[in-house]
Amino acid sequence: MAITSELEYIGDLQLRATHSKSGQSFITDAPVDNNGKGSAFSPTDLMATSLGLCMITIMGIAANTHGFSIDGTKARVTKIMASDPRRVSEVIVELDFPANSYSEKEKKIIRKCAETCPVSQSLSAGLKQTVIFNF
Repeated sequence: MAITSELEYIGDLQLRATHSKSGQSFITDAPVDNNGKGSAFSPTDLMATSLGLCMITIMGIAANTHGFSIDGTKARVTKIMASDPRRVSEVIVELDFPANSYSEKEKKIIRKCAETCPVSQSLSAGLKQTVIFNF
């Protein structure tokens, strides 16, 4: 099994994550409300963001398969934290689609992709996932 990524603690609550296959890397930081500077994505920011990224990626695959386009689709991701224990309690993904007129069948495909993307399916059932579709 191939290693996905390598992580290095570089100090002051920051880590460098390097993608093993491409060599691309980024820095994470603890959030301000948890002793960090908030100078980069936190691990929980990445978890929430991954949900939106995964949804749109799967939508893109489905759109290619079914002969339509989602080019220009944008999303806003909101992470809501809870305490006792500290955790992400809700992720809101608001999707803005280009001024296309999608058929009802295409909209159904897009919605199904959001519900069944691998990240969505991997998260705890206790995490509220709110998805808003702006067609």
